[in-house]
Parts: sequence; C-alpha cells; structure tokens
Amino acid sequence: MKQRMNIAQVEPGAYKGLLATQQYLHSTGLSKIELGLIYIRASQINGCAYCLDMHTKDALKDGETAQRIFVLDGWQETTLFSEEEALILKMTEEITRITEKGLSEETYTAAAAHFDEHKIAQIIMAIVTINAWNRIAISTHLQIPV
Repeated sequence: MKQRMNIAQVEPGAYKGLLATQQYLHSTGLSKIELGLIYIRASQINGCAYCLDMHTKDALKDGETAQRIFVLDGWQETTLFSEEEALILKMTEEITRITEKGLSEETYTAAAAHFDEHKIAQIIMAIVTINAWNRIAISTHLQIPV
C-alpha cells in the first residue's frame, strides 16, 4: 500500500489544530495510562495499524503493561482493568462505534457516577481526537516507520 498525501503538508492549519487538541488532552486530568487505553482501543476497533504501532509503544514507555495491551480487545473478560478504566473503555467503544447507538444513557450515567463533567468531556474529546487521527492515517495510508 502506497502512502497518499501528507495532510500535515497539504493542510497544515487543520493538522496543527488537531495536534493542539491532542496536546491539550495531555495537560488534563487524564493520565497517560487512560489516554493510552483510549488511543489503543479506538485504534483496534478502527483497524489503524499506524496508530496501534505508535500508541502501544508509547503506552509501554508510560508504564502500561504488555499483558494489559495484549488482552485489551477482551477487556470485558478480565479483571486487569479498574472499574474506572472499564468505563473509559466502554465509552471508547460506544463513541467509536457511533453508528451502532453512540454513548448509551447507561454508560453515561455510570461515568457520571465516577467522573465529574470535566473528566467526562476530556474522555469524550480524547476519543473523538483518536478517531480523527485513525481516519487520517487510514485514508492517507500512513506507513508505520520501519
């Protein structure tokens, strides 16, 4: 598969705007581990090899365990993730799979019982942002650095 255009070069303003959102998310109350879980799980769902390569490497550097990354696709079948992390993963799945039903009332209510509105908004923005990056990488055939 040949890489297509480089959006950062063709539309630098738009690219910088999305990058600024991602950088902002790293300054919020979301931990590096929480962001990594969001980025990896959404990228798994979307089938974005470029983002999976990048974010699994980053997650390992940030202290995530290989075991949790290996079983992330089956997170509901394990006790390796905290209740809060499981909620974040459920939100990630529901928002990423927006055409199925979007963020359900049940999941939103559970999240509201654990997180304040700011953290919920940050989680949603992180999910939206990685989904945008996945779509850019897949649409442009972004290549994994070898």
